[in-house]
Amino acid sequence: MTKNKFLIATALATFLSLTANAAEIPQAATTAQEVTQLPAITNDATLDNSIRGLQAEWAIIKYQEQNKDTQEKKMGDLVKKATALSAAYPTYAEPKVWEAIITSSQAGIKGGLGALGLVKHAKELLEQAEKINPNALDGSIYTSLGSLYYQVPAWPVGFGDDKKARKYLEKAITLNPNGIDPNYFYGDFLIEQEDYKDAIKVLERALQAAPRPGRELADAGRKQEINVALNKAHHELGE
Repeated sequence: MTKNKFLIATALATFLSLTANAAEIPQAATTAQEVTQLPAITNDATLDNSIRGLQAEWAIIKYQEQNKDTQEKKMGDLVKKATALSAAYPTYAEPKVWEAIITSSQAGIKGGLGALGLVKHAKELLEQAEKINPNALDGSIYTSLGSLYYQVPAWPVGFGDDKKARKYLEKAITLNPNGIDPNYFYGDFLIEQEDYKDAIKVLERALQAAPRPGRELADAGRKQEINVALNKAHHELGE
């Protein structure tokens, strides 16, 4: 199938399939009391707070920054923070996953062949994270790898591979069957495969995902992306 996208999320990530008005999406929780009530990410509280900082800043840049040039610069600056965190915690998978998500997001903003080096690096980071802890962040490694494999062009331009994409996305669903991100990206992949009926089922499940404490901005933005995908699937079915 001819690829019509070169964007990635991790998140990862769709990355920049739409932009959101800051007034339409709520801000993430930031108070000290709210932070202490959030579920643990790792067994290191300092690392957890640093990861939450990356998550929050990523969501603001992705969903609230309207100027593309500014957005790319800010995402690039955030990559540097994520890289430093990965270097400080080399035995943890989670910082590498978020470094990959942010790097992929930067690639999505940049677009075109100039972003290929970034997505290749993101893939390498995810593969490194998998060796450390394949179950980190509820299977986000496989969500992000699957997203890369279906959104990046195939050989000889890139490494895109729909079979690998399906394998990784289905593994992500197995690890986190009701998660908003794995269901969104799997549904988006199914749209790419023109499997619109199954895509709708998966995307509707994504909309029913439980809220993620401290990720309110990311959840709101993702739900907008899910609705865009659902509208496309229904349109393709003539509904």
